[in-house]
Amino acid sequence: MREERGQIGGDVVVYEPFTLWGSIGGNVTVIQGGKFYLRGAIYGNMIVEFGGRVHILGSVTGNITLHRGAKVIHSGLCGGDFVNEGGRLFIESNGRVLGKIKNTHERAETKDERKAM
Repeated sequence: MREERGQIGGDVVVYEPFTLWGSIGGNVTVIQGGKFYLRGAIYGNMIVEFGGRVHILGSVTGNITLHRGAKVIHSGLCGGDFVNEGGRLFIESNGRVLGKIKNTHERAETKDERKAM
């Protein structure tokens, strides 16, 4: 598993297991085979494509988009909208979303633990 501590400038594509403890000043795309553990901050948007897996413990300032076949667990902060286009989204009770949660596909699965409280 790759780990990064520090700052990355520009856009990043995640295609393998990767943990970020620092920050990325750009957009992040997680593709098939990518397992991304965000413990830092992304100053941009995140796209999770088919086969991508993400656990957000840190923050994303922009929007987060899940495509069909993607999985996201959200325990951190999303500064924009969550757009679920057919993936599986689980928002834990401590997760924060400052924008809207949008399901744009009939197969989109969204479970929001914050509503259970």
